Amino acid sequence: MDASATRIAVVDDEAVSREAVVVYLKSLGFDVISLDGAKALRASMAHQRPPELVVLDLVMPGEDGLSALRWLRSTSDVPVIMLTSNAETTDRVVGLELGADDYVAKPADMRELLARIRTVLRRKPKPTTAAPAPKKHEGEWFGRWRLDRARRGLIDLDGTPLQLTAAEYALLAVFADHPNVVLSREKLLELSGAEPGETFDRAIDIRITRLRRKIEPVPGDPTVIKTIRGHGGGYEYVPSEGPRYGR
Repeated sequence: MDASATRIAVVDDEAVSREAVVVYLKSLGFDVISLDGAKALRASMAHQRPPELVVLDLVMPGEDGLSALRWLRSTSDVPVIMLTSNAETTDRVVGLELGADDYVAKPADMRELLARIRTVLRRKPKPTTAAPAPKKHEGEWFGRWRLDRARRGLIDLDGTPLQLTAAEYALLAVFADHPNVVLSREKLLELSGAEPGETFDRAIDIRITRLRRKIEPVPGDPTVIKTIRGHGGGYEYVPSEGPRYGR
């Protein structure tokens, strides 16, 4: 990966913690923006070249990280890694529900942070542009959305892209590779590129809940990604033939 081509925004109101991360990432060749809180993040997103990844602290005065994350997800699919203390399980859950791609405990171990940054960037969907409609039944369908592996995203019949986070695309790709197979949470974490030691099983449940809201005709009664209970439980992707043409 060419670090010099990758812009990362580090958002933290604690100057010492923020600059430690900034200096470390700059030493590796990343293009790093140092931002003192959510207000600075909003201004940067409006007036500078957008970052390709955001490292976001959750506990900040004024507008906290969860509020900033909610705003980011309403405007952008930029990958987000949360910085949170070990004790803040609730914040991690809420952050993942809002669409964060990963989390790192504070004080951040720099090697772990780097590993997670690289993993999330590898999963990042490529920008999508309008594409010709596929032939009938072509490709891997998730409801009315087709998996476009070349651009690492989902598109509908007209080539319109669906906004996904990097973690959401990674999960869909795993399901597409294992149709009609029950996959445990642990296996999904492994196959979707989680770093060793990431054992937060609820992360999978939360991401699948978010995906269902986007791709299932009836999210509360899923037919595309089914929950399988018993024998440890897991999830199963049931392929479809795609939407009907001539709607």
